[in-house]
Amino acid sequence: MVIGLGIIVFRLHDCHSLKAKRSVTQKIVHQIRNHFNASVAEVGANDQHGRAEIGFALVGNDRQVINAKIDKVFNFAEDLGVAEVIDTEMELINI
Repeated sequence: MVIGLGIIVFRLHDCHSLKAKRSVTQKIVHQIRNHFNASVAEVGANDQHGRAEIGFALVGNDRQVINAKIDKVFNFAEDLGVAEVIDTEMELINI
């Protein structure tokens, strides 16, 4: 079994309140969750208006497939155009 973990860090322009940030982050989370059937959540920078950290996890039995899907999630998040992607991290775990 292979577990793929990823974190995407976004810069949120024109978000001057946590309510505005929540609106943007919920859109990102729902889009990734629906498109890739992944577990997705906001995992950091909870009190910062201009920054969001979204984490996700994928599970499968082929390391190359999971790696490719993580790359697709990163590209999808950037192509959403809702916020600027400033950093990404990924990790693959074999069990």
